[in-house]
Amino acid sequence: MLSESEQRELDKHLEKYPDKRSAILPALHIVQRRQNYLTDDDIRDVAQALDLNITEVQAIVGFYTLFRKEPTGKYIIEVCTDLPCALRGADEFYHRLCERLGLPPEGGTTDDGLFTVEEVVCLAACDKAPVAQINLEYYENLTDEGIDAVISGLRDDSEEGVGGE
Repeated sequence: MLSESEQRELDKHLEKYPDKRSAILPALHIVQRRQNYLTDDDIRDVAQALDLNITEVQAIVGFYTLFRKEPTGKYIIEVCTDLPCALRGADEFYHRLCERLGLPPEGGTTDDGLFTVEEVVCLAACDKAPVAQINLEYYENLTDEGIDAVISGLRDDSEEGVGGE
């Protein structure tokens, strides 16, 4: 069931659309923020809120890679390792990043649950590789020092958030 604040936020989106189905993407984003992934109950909640069939909502979740069905870190670091980026050193960059975060070469989530690292096929910034997208924000022409500074900043932001909650 959507919380009161989630329902209020969804209601604002529903005002923009003549058909409730059109609000499925915002509704899924609202619910996914609870824990950074969607459970079967979350999908059911969205279906009920929008008067949709659960299968319709599952189809959207399955299609869009921004919706997660498994737990992830607070920050999802996607590194493009497609051929043009690989030619600019993205493969090596990705593996060094995983190593520095204590992850296996195929990526995963850090023990503290803060970072999930994964390879992606294209971030549409081939000329600026190595490139990463972290929670939809781009970081281009990355170096080891550059990504270390970004990660350090995200850790600091996360620690400040814990004390301020």
